[in-house]
Amino acid sequence: MAYRRAVNLIPKGKECVFSLWIPCFQKSPNVIRQTVRFHKHANNYCGRTTRSLHTGTPLMVAKLLSVDELFAKRSLQEYLKKMETEYSECLRAVNSSVTEELYSEDELRVKRTKVSLLAPLIQSIRELDTKQKEMAETETLLKDEDPALRELAELESEGCLQDIQHLRQKILDLLIPEEEADLSDLVLEVTAGVGGQEAMLFTDEVFDMYQGYAQHHGWSFDILEHMTSEIGGLRHASASISGPQSYKRMKFESGVHRVQRVPRTEKQSRMHTSTMTVAVLPQPTEISFTINSKDLRIETKRASGAGGQHVNTTDSAVRIVHLPTGVVAECQQERSQIKNKEKAMKALRAKLYSMKLEEETSKRYNQRKIQIGTKGRSEKIRTYNFAQDRITDHRIGMTVHDIKSFLLGEDLLDEMNSALQEFSNQEMLAELLGENNQDS
Repeated sequence: MAYRRAVNLIPKGKECVFSLWIPCFQKSPNVIRQTVRFHKHANNYCGRTTRSLHTGTPLMVAKLLSVDELFAKRSLQEYLKKMETEYSECLRAVNSSVTEELYSEDELRVKRTKVSLLAPLIQSIRELDTKQKEMAETETLLKDEDPALRELAELESEGCLQDIQHLRQKILDLLIPEEEADLSDLVLEVTAGVGGQEAMLFTDEVFDMYQGYAQHHGWSFDILEHMTSEIGGLRHASASISGPQSYKRMKFESGVHRVQRVPRTEKQSRMHTSTMTVAVLPQPTEISFTINSKDLRIETKRASGAGGQHVNTTDSAVRIVHLPTGVVAECQQERSQIKNKEKAMKALRAKLYSMKLEEETSKRYNQRKIQIGTKGRSEKIRTYNFAQDRITDHRIGMTVHDIKSFLLGEDLLDEMNSALQEFSNQEMLAELLGENNQDS
């Protein structure tokens, strides 16, 4: 298990502070001091720690809001009232005796669905209201002259406060919509970018990192393509990864990864900057996504490269072209043509599903898309600086140290992805409240 020396920017767990990052402008240097509350479960100790956040954009500063601060905002309170009103109206329509005269069957079906979807949220809101009333009553007893009664009131107050925090966190979690693709497996693709042989060597290291990450989580890692370079690097490779929450935990790895180091091939000890790209494609099931066999052109050829006696002797390599889109997938890893065809179909299905998913999500969250682009150095999402022994994710300004441990694909990569997921959740909540956010 890798030794963790990362800076935890965001508290983890349901009992920790939920935070929302709201952009604002500041002319100070790109180092922000922030105070983060945390809990120690062993002794119920709640403390504070101050850490430095090194942001990727000097002019953009992030303001961290606690659960209490977030619930004090008018935008959130208005949105929750709106949800309660909508729930009551739908429930009234469903239970009304004259419903059939006022609504069509399709409209009723929509209202029933809304009632079932909103029920957990409304129940939590009402429980929160009840607890807040109990808290107000308890606070009046804290002023009583009887010491014994005040002591009981203090104990009751602590319990109410914990329940209120728990319910507020639960409400925030329920407001963030689930993404269907998060339940999918995935197809991972890595491709060397700018930097020649050094880019290919780094691509090989990153591919190994993801293989270690899959092993760390107990996921299956099935290589589909593996095109090596002359000195042992990778030009391009792809793999199918299957396991619980595999796509959800890896989806933020998509983009340009930049490495800064002295390459093995450098004789004058000069620092080089190279790039490689990562694509993480959700892998749909047969039920959720189907492909018409008439739209496919399947070609076979002899495998190339290192691989034993079967290379250049049998037509085991398979190449599948999806004619309507021109998308191509191929595989030559297995000796069997049938197995290569299965793997190529899995890769093709993932590519087509990803195109469909991107088209749909771009309409809703266009500003959240991570583009691979031209693989240029300036388009990086993450930098691996070997001289400074650091990894920086430029999307959230998070920096961790110990590159050797990070490339093992264990705890440090897990922490980075957890932070990215937290920021994504906060961004989605901000978008959800955007229409009512008049007081921010």
